[in-house]
Amino acid sequence: MTDVAEQVKGRRKELVGRVISNKMQKTVVVAVEKTRHHPLYKRALRLTKKYYAHDEGDALQVGDVVRIIETRPLSKLKRWRVAEVMHKTAGAAVEITDPSTAADTAEPGGDTAASTANRQES
Repeated sequence: MTDVAEQVKGRRKELVGRVISNKMQKTVVVAVEKTRHHPLYKRALRLTKKYYAHDEGDALQVGDVVRIIETRPLSKLKRWRVAEVMHKTAGAAVEITDPSTAADTAEPGGDTAASTANRQES
């Protein structure tokens, strides 16, 4: 009887998808694409489904390809956990600056000191 219980517990679903959002703490949204054929017209249809997955390290970036496995419910929407990162995105995370602070550091009109000096000479 315990053999049957161990076999059922060991069979967890595994999916491979791409991270499309990492804006939550320790959670990523993974898009998994499947190809199905229309029952009548036999045309290939690409279906995309989003899964919320737990990322303990909080290190995944948008575009990473990951393998997720089914797990116990971790929250209202999270039922999956990131098992491994299959392919990392080439670039690092982009830092977004606040527009109000960026405007304070730059001169109006994008002028530099050299271009201002050139205009004064003419």
